[in-house]
Amino acid sequence: MASTNPEVEALIPQFKLEKLLNQDQAGRRIILLGTIQDKHSILLAERAAFSIEKVQLESFSTSLKNVKNLGANDIYSWFLASTSSEPDSSQPPDLKINLIWPCTEKHIKKYSQQGIRLVTETPEIYKNNVRPYIEKQRGEGRLDWIFNIIEGRTEQEDVFYREHGEEGFLVLPDLNWDRKTMTSLHLLGLVERRDIWSVRDLQKKHITWLQHMREKLLEATVKLYPELEKDQLKLYIHYQPTYYHFHIHIVHVALEAGATQATGKALGLENIIGQLETIGGADEAAGMAEVSLTYTVGEASELWTEIFQPLRKGA
Repeated sequence: MASTNPEVEALIPQFKLEKLLNQDQAGRRIILLGTIQDKHSILLAERAAFSIEKVQLESFSTSLKNVKNLGANDIYSWFLASTSSEPDSSQPPDLKINLIWPCTEKHIKKYSQQGIRLVTETPEIYKNNVRPYIEKQRGEGRLDWIFNIIEGRTEQEDVFYREHGEEGFLVLPDLNWDRKTMTSLHLLGLVERRDIWSVRDLQKKHITWLQHMREKLLEATVKLYPELEKDQLKLYIHYQPTYYHFHIHIVHVALEAGATQATGKALGLENIIGQLETIGGADEAAGMAEVSLTYTVGEASELWTEIFQPLRKGA
């Protein structure tokens, strides 16, 4: 005979923990081994989806407790917070919050739900359409927050490795990481030079620099986090990136691959180096501007509305 709801609900408080079996989904799910009434049991706990009822959304920001700022740079700020109803609760923060203020229309388009398209950017489309678009995106102070870091005005307490010079770079946590869940580790390697805007600017002459940077990124990360080994880290580059100043993402291999690591968005650093080694023979100026790249774009993005949609209609 099936158990009643009250009987089943009474089992949860009886769970006695033996050990943590796993933590995944960037720390949002835990799998515990324990016993109930002296019998082994597995408890899977996953954070419930947010309510999208208007009354809940209107009170969301004021319902947060123990809000702690982790950092701020230009229009970007990031925090930890708790949904506990007790203001002095010892429960650790269960929310990672990013704030963009004031935001632009471009931000609104980026974060709005929209259709996705797969496009192929040929060398000709890059030269004639996308490169001018990138030049425009680099203007109007949109990279000020990056230059603030590089020039030492903000976030210097977070920089844990740096090399200065024409080929210099630095490493710091990505604002989307909670800085404690190791399997969701996400770091950024920012280059100091300003002549490389995206993967398209990489050439054969940059291979040695990229190899050096890759090794130093790995070494610095495992030195700061000794519980990690180099083969537990994955390095990739976005195309198209969120901002057009060359940077490398360093993540734990166990970090679940969402849209930001998917085919059509992320290019493995090792694969890029390998491709550069085979491009153009002995021509050191040969590079990624000479190949076709296929990637995804949102239907609200300017890349779609101003470039690829008109090109498709004119085909």
